[in-house]
Amino acid sequence: MSNESSAGEKALYFVLGAAIGAATALLLAPRSGVETRKLIISKAREGADVVTTRAKAVAGKTSEYVERGKEVLQQQRDQVSAAIEAGKRAYREEKEKA
Repeated sequence: MSNESSAGEKALYFVLGAAIGAATALLLAPRSGVETRKLIISKAREGADVVTTRAKAVAGKTSEYVERGKEVLQQQRDQVSAAIEAGKRAYREEKEKA
């Protein structure tokens, strides 16, 4: 067990690796800091637009499915009500025969 790293050590190594990678990327970047920030902002906005568009599409599909579910539920209710009424009628008819 002494050879195994704990979860805290693994997290520390991950954070250190990410920091070293970020520092290396900034030092070796082919663009200036202003250009890099503009690129990051534009890509972030594009990503936000994609997420917004997809979220709206999902919301539209969800509302379609909800409406369809309501229709199916109403049809089932109507069928159950019709079956209950038919059962009551049959009961009354049999009761009158007897």
